[in-house]
Formats: sequence, C-alpha cells, structure tokens
Amino acid sequence: MRIAVMGTGYVGLVVGACFAETGNDVTCVDTDGSKIDSLQAGKIPIFEPGLEPIVERNQEFGRLRFSTDIDQAVAEATVVVIAVGTPPAENGAADLRFVRSAAETIGRNMTPEKVIMIKSTVPVGTADMVRRVISEHTDLPFTVCSNPEFLKEGAAVSDFMKPDRVIVGLDSDTALPVLEQLYAPFLRTSNRMILMDNVSAELTKYAANAMLATRVSFMNEMANLCEALGADVDLVRRGLGSDQRIGPAFLFPGPGYGGSCFPKDLRALISTGEEYATDLELIKAVDAVNGRQRRRMFEKLRSAFDGDLAGRPVAVWGLSFKAETDDVRESAAMDLVQQLVEAGANVSVFDPEAMDTARTVLGESVRYTSDPYAALEGADALAVATEWLVFRTPDFGRIIEAMGGDVLVDGRNLYDPEKMRRLGFRYHGIGRN
Repeated sequence: MRIAVMGTGYVGLVVGACFAETGNDVTCVDTDGSKIDSLQAGKIPIFEPGLEPIVERNQEFGRLRFSTDIDQAVAEATVVVIAVGTPPAENGAADLRFVRSAAETIGRNMTPEKVIMIKSTVPVGTADMVRRVISEHTDLPFTVCSNPEFLKEGAAVSDFMKPDRVIVGLDSDTALPVLEQLYAPFLRTSNRMILMDNVSAELTKYAANAMLATRVSFMNEMANLCEALGADVDLVRRGLGSDQRIGPAFLFPGPGYGGSCFPKDLRALISTGEEYATDLELIKAVDAVNGRQRRRMFEKLRSAFDGDLAGRPVAVWGLSFKAETDDVRESAAMDLVQQLVEAGANVSVFDPEAMDTARTVLGESVRYTSDPYAALEGADALAVATEWLVFRTPDFGRIIEAMGGDVLVDGRNLYDPEKMRRLGFRYHGIGRN
C-alpha cells in the first residue's frame, strides 16, 4: 500500500517507519528541508530505542523515503497520514493551523477514494474540520478517519508493533477494508481494533491521557500526605496496586509528569470543556496538583540548606522528562535545573541522551558533564530527577568520594532510604518518612 505521512516529528517518524517495516511503500514528507536532508542521510533527530535500525533497513530496501515534495507524495498515496504538530495556543487549546494546512494540501492533490488518517492528537471536531477543508478543494470522494496514537516515548516502536488496541473513528465503512489490511500485521494474535465514530475516537485519546495523568497526580498527593504522616508511599503504592480494580501501572510518585503529551493534552481537554460549557473540575485539579509537584524537589533542596542555595554546587542526574528518550519538553527535571539556577546555585548536569536537547533550552547556564560522576565533583547535593537505568545502581563509594556534601534528593525513589542513611547521606525521597 502506498502511504504518505505528513510530518516527520516523533509520531510521523515512528508511524512511517513501522508501516514501512510491514511492507508498505511509505513517503514521509515535511516542509523543513534541513530535517529531510538529515533523514535522507540517515540521521534520526530523536532518540527512540529501536527506531534507527528500522529506518535504516527500510530506506535501504526502498520502502521508506523522505521528501519535501508534499504535493507529489499526497497525490500518489492511497492513505495519507496527518501527523503534524498541534502545539498549545495561548488559551491552552490545541493550535490546528498545521492540521488545516495539511488538509488544504490534501484537497489540492486529491485522487479518488483516498483515506485520510489523522494521527495527530487533536480536539473533538477536528475530523469534521479536515473533511470540510478538503471538500473546499475537491469534488472527489474520500474518507476521513481519526486513528489516535497511543505511543509511549521510550517504547514507541514496541507499542506500535504490538498495540494494546487500535482505535479507529470512521465517517463511513468504505475505508474499513483499507484499515484492516493496513493493521493486519500488527493484530495477528487477536483483533484489537475498536471501531467508533470520529468524535468518540478523538475524545478517547484525550480521556486516556487524562486518566493516566490523574493517577500520577493522585499518587503525588498521597506521597505528600505520607511525608506529613510518617508513612511510606512505596508501601501504600504496593497495597493500592494489588487491588485488581486499580492495578499497579502509573502509581509511582515523582517530580510531576511532563513530556509532549500529558500537560498539553490536559489543557486542551480543559479548553474543549470550556468551549462546550462543561467545567472539567477534576482535570483542572490534576493539572494544578502537577504544577505544585514540579517544585517539590527544589523545595527539598532549598530546605536542606536552610533556604539558601546561592553559590551552592548542586549536581542533577537526568534532564529528559522520562527515561529512554531525549525529549525535554515540559520536563520536571528541566524545571528543577532552572529553579536552581534562578536561586543562584552552581548546577552541573548529566543525562545519557538529552544533553544536546537540554542545551538548546538551558544554554550555558549550567555545567554539562560527560558522565554522572563528573557532575558530582565537589557538589553539596545530588538530585536524581530521571529514572535512567544507569542511575539505579550507581557506585555509591564513588559518589561519596566525589561529593563535597551529603544531601541526596531522590526524585524517583530509586534507592533504599535506610541504606542511604547508613552510607551517610541526608536522604530525601518522595513520600518516604
């Protein structure tokens, strides 16, 4: 099947590469010529485990191409995937200008019986808008379907190849055979395709992210209460997760959720509620709790030094919003670094993959180091902000030897509190007494 993917960001690259991996003829297009040049040269602009070899292999076999010739790619495709960005507008709503532009391009290059698949995370009503815009430019028949992605950064390739479910919103049944053929390789063991109308499909994406974010904020509130009561949030988490009605996923407290999805999508959902005169009070509370939590690690560090961080050397391990990605968008770790810099601390940082992306935000306000132990030289405190595997079992002897102080703020609860105290650290976790 010939597929055109509009947008070569995180979603577009993963979608295009995985569809090519199952034998389709895929062209990923973008208006950014420098990005396309890099991709054609085999340089992947994001870190995502497993993605690079798939891109390389399918480029070599001729099944995956990158181009700025958007008109030709769209005209030749049977399926056009809209995977462009939907950045937040000033009021928190999703900015759909790139989606609208993509729809106009499709309309101008329409050929009969095209299937338009919306992969971008978009608010309710976008599929109808796309259909209207395309219809302004063509009289040829086409079908628009909402097919939201549910990809976790750091596990996106696996999520796409072995999906929990495939949500498909349809405005007619004519596109169903095409979609069934397209997704058949990923659904061989069981049919996990769920069909619904476009509005429901669009809302399902936002509802899923809102539910996961709610679990995170709930556990962060429980962690703060545990600290006040002298309880251990890890024990509380295990007790909660053992209830089959609740389950263990997304019950780990931390410095607050981040990334390109949860913060943006919750605000877009709140904006949608306001547009349709529905006050989403719970979702607003989840967002507010997360905003407060993103200062929690900084407050622990400031308290450890009696409110004065000026001139203090502080090491921060982790800059990406989660492990296995170089994405620093809405990262709580980045918030921590910026809060420390504003308080006058001398900050040294290390992240296995996100140093370059972090530098575009932080500039030269911090010291970048080549390994985690180099960041510790003379530090009065260490803050662990991202749960990378390399941070889980470090050489504590080297840490003690390198540091000048003894404060350890464990924002991911990676370490055993009693062991840390026996080693001589003034240990501060999240929700641990």
